[in-house]
Amino acid sequence: MEVRLNNAKFTLEKIEDGWDSHIDDSLWESVCLPHDWAVTRSFSKEYSSGTGYLPGGTGWYRIHFNIPEDAENYDISVVFEGVYKHAYCWCNQYYLGMHANGYTNFSYNISHAVLAGKDNILTVKVCHEDIADSRWYTGSGIERPVKLLIQPKIHEIESERFIKIINLNEKIAEIESEHLVINSGNKDAAFAISEYINDDEIQSVEGEIKAGEKKTVKLKYSIENPVRWSPNRPYLYNIKTDVITMNAADTITWKLGLVKTEFDSDKGFLCNGNNIKLKGVCLHEDAGSFGNAVPENVWRRRLCKLKDMGANTIRMSHNPHSECLYNLCDELGFFVIDEVFDEWEGPKNKWWHGHNVYPPKHQGYFMDYPQWHEIDVESFVKSRRNHPSVIMWSIGNEIDYPNDPYCHKSFGEMTGNNDAGKPAQEKLYDERKPDAIRLVALAKKLTELVKKYDDTRPVSLASAFPELSSNTGLFDSLDVIGYNYKEQFYEQDHQRFPDKPIFGSENGHDYKAWKYVIDNDYISGQCLWTGIDYLGETRGWPEHGSRAGHMTTAGFEKADYFFRKSMWDEENFFVKLATCAEGTDSWMEYRKFVWDYEQGSRVQVEAYSNLEEVELFINGTSQGCKHKDENGKFIWVVPYEAGTISAIGMDSKGNKYEDTINTLNVPKKIAAKLIDEKIPADGIYISQIQIDIVDDSGKICNNAKIPIKVRTEGEITFEHMDNGNLADVSDYTSVQRCTYEGHLMIYVRSTDKKGLGTVYINSDEIEDAKLEINTI
Repeated sequence: MEVRLNNAKFTLEKIEDGWDSHIDDSLWESVCLPHDWAVTRSFSKEYSSGTGYLPGGTGWYRIHFNIPEDAENYDISVVFEGVYKHAYCWCNQYYLGMHANGYTNFSYNISHAVLAGKDNILTVKVCHEDIADSRWYTGSGIERPVKLLIQPKIHEIESERFIKIINLNEKIAEIESEHLVINSGNKDAAFAISEYINDDEIQSVEGEIKAGEKKTVKLKYSIENPVRWSPNRPYLYNIKTDVITMNAADTITWKLGLVKTEFDSDKGFLCNGNNIKLKGVCLHEDAGSFGNAVPENVWRRRLCKLKDMGANTIRMSHNPHSECLYNLCDELGFFVIDEVFDEWEGPKNKWWHGHNVYPPKHQGYFMDYPQWHEIDVESFVKSRRNHPSVIMWSIGNEIDYPNDPYCHKSFGEMTGNNDAGKPAQEKLYDERKPDAIRLVALAKKLTELVKKYDDTRPVSLASAFPELSSNTGLFDSLDVIGYNYKEQFYEQDHQRFPDKPIFGSENGHDYKAWKYVIDNDYISGQCLWTGIDYLGETRGWPEHGSRAGHMTTAGFEKADYFFRKSMWDEENFFVKLATCAEGTDSWMEYRKFVWDYEQGSRVQVEAYSNLEEVELFINGTSQGCKHKDENGKFIWVVPYEAGTISAIGMDSKGNKYEDTINTLNVPKKIAAKLIDEKIPADGIYISQIQIDIVDDSGKICNNAKIPIKVRTEGEITFEHMDNGNLADVSDYTSVQRCTYEGHLMIYVRSTDKKGLGTVYINSDEIEDAKLEINTI
């Protein structure tokens, strides 16, 4: 039996012995798990810019739970999917241990510590005082689910399961499933393990297991005419595994996707024998006002939008993510490149008062790496290796970034892809810094560790400086080479390493970078930096995040989203308009969905479309037809004239596709839309409400910055808001916030009582809105 632990008591007060069960926690804050305390606090430029100007600290959690009266008949464990970071754990004052990494899961057997039929207390002390420990936002707290496993004495250790697809084609799938069964009791016993696919038993094996023994059981079976998993048809089989003894049964259900993927040095990437270009985006783990404690439905909304953009690949940057994200990738049809580390034993620069503003700080995982990397790699691989979406392991991101800290005497000066403002002295070779040759041995060890736990997938890393790394031997142990922003080396290195597949592990948004992919069969694909805006890695106050995404932190599409869709979506024809003043910087962030400038000023109008030709009209007058330019856009520069602009394209069948922007009308009212359906009355579920500011005709006012206030009644409570404006340092938990570019997201939580909840969205400037939500 699996029990989610959803509620906890929490405090940031300085407590000496928070693990003491006699301490009264009744006045501590009641929180729902997962929980990221940083985003519930205020932004301040006293904190680190790299981690989003939000606080860390030391927090105490206490989780109260009950167990069955006959607990002595069970094996009881607690599983933490992720706690950031340095989590010290107790159960009823029994110290369980400490886990350092905030991104890998860990568990403890607490059978010896629990009290049957009484109040049990699980205490977690989370230490995150070094808030300049990352180059991006990390959050603080129990940021991922916690669960109890209450199992018979003889049961399967779920984390040890390994499913291997031995052979797969359209006629047959041959599968080997490996299970580790444990007998934690004091008597030898007979057992049987059975596996079912879509309720049909496929194989059963009987055996004997001694007291205290762990036994590996392998099941081999085949499926005729299998439905193979792919991005276009992400079919998942329902699997049930039973471990049965004379006195008890242990049942675990899970999903199985049948897929065969391959990286070929000449053909690129293949899925079930079909060549597919990886249309990838990199993602960090936060979601704006949620911090890193992101619910499944929020990720679902985000991923569905990325899917509509044409993306088929997610690079988990630069750490393992929450299990729900991998499950969604399995379900929705995304390939996953899974990454474990951003730094190894050498510290990277951590910017704490503005990006590339010297001097940096040097806090972070490197201090834990020597003791913990083997444990973390094991957890990383075992937790994800049964996901059909995972196609490759990455052992590191930009570990070879020049002079950060590794350098080499063969380069007197080295410059990286993100070195704007870097002092000249920092670019020079320094014999006192770590030698880049050291990375070769570390990469070899990490590759071997990964393959120890999964020999079915290739191992890669994302290289920042292949000019050096291709000569030191860093690539020798890798199966696939990832290049970050180094498209210019694809051709020559394909010749130098003819047996090594190459792909873009991190790329810019320009059309030229995509051309490298589509013009070269041997390039498997690219991963854009980044799919969605994220907290941290900011240029400086008051900005508290990066605007590098195709969507805002609130999940609203930017112009860049439609530009990318014009390249990646080959099936759904569309036209989308955006504008900027003539001479504006080429960064797509400056393109907006507005037609509101000074009369007669010169305006650059851009259309994004996957059609061959687009015609622009201003107030009904044609401005001419255009084909895509060398940058993949349809562009006109025209004098501004108030009114309406429209862009029209047609497909080969004569179907018309159009987008229109009107001169900004006066905002009149708030339009509120509930994103989610079937809201459970569980006291946990968070619903998403989309707010749009519209005019009399119902069109969105994309320039509208309207202050609103939220109030709730009934079985719904307010949680937080996010407008996607990374320069807005209002508290996320405030009930007042301005819309940004006409939009806002409100997040509310259901109570544990079924019934009606009402959300009132008010403004002193425009017509209010009210939304009623029924919880079931």
